[in-house]
Amino acid sequence: MVRRTDTRRRMVASAAELFRSQGYHATGLNQLVTAGGAPKGSLYFHFPGGKEQLAAEAIAFSGEAMADLLREVLTAAPDAGTAITGVIDALGRNLAGTGYRSGCPIATVALDAGDSETIRQACTGGYRSWHAVITGYLTGQGLDAARAATLSTIALSAIEGALLLARTQHDLAPLHAVGEHLRHTFERELA
Repeated sequence: MVRRTDTRRRMVASAAELFRSQGYHATGLNQLVTAGGAPKGSLYFHFPGGKEQLAAEAIAFSGEAMADLLREVLTAAPDAGTAITGVIDALGRNLAGTGYRSGCPIATVALDAGDSETIRQACTGGYRSWHAVITGYLTGQGLDAARAATLSTIALSAIEGALLLARTQHDLAPLHAVGEHLRHTFERELA
C-alpha cells in the first residue's frame, strides 16, 4: 500500500522536474497530479496552498539536491580549479542529457513566477544555500570570508548566465567558457 508521504514525496519530485523544464505557468494542475502518480483531487489534500505551495516545496527540494551535488563535487576535488571544473561538467552533463530542457532547477521558476512572494522566498533560499556551500568551500581553502562570499556571488552569477545561454543555444560552449574562466580565477585567488 502506498503511504501518504510517498505520494507527497513523488508529487514534489515530479513537480520539481516539470517546473525546471517548463516553468511555473506552463505546468498545469492535471499534469502535476498525473506526473506525481497521484489520484485526482490529491493536490489540495497534500498541498492545501495549491500549486504555489507545491512549487515552493519543489524549489526547496531542487535547491537541496543541487546543494548536495555542489558539496559532493567540491569536497571530492583535490584543488579549487578541479572543483569548479567538476561542477561545470556535472551541470553540462545534466543539461545535455535532458536535451537542453533542464538547466538550473530554480531559474526557470524564478523568472516565471517571481511575483509570488512564497515562490520568490523559496528561490532565494535555494540560491542562498548554494552560495553558502561555495563560500564554505572557498573559506576552507584559505580565502577570507568576505572575499569568499564575493567570489561565490560571481561564480553563481556567471554559471547561471552560462546555463541560460547554453540552454538557449543548445550548446555547452558558454558553460565551458565560464568554467574555464572561473577555474583560472579560483586558482589565482587561492595561490
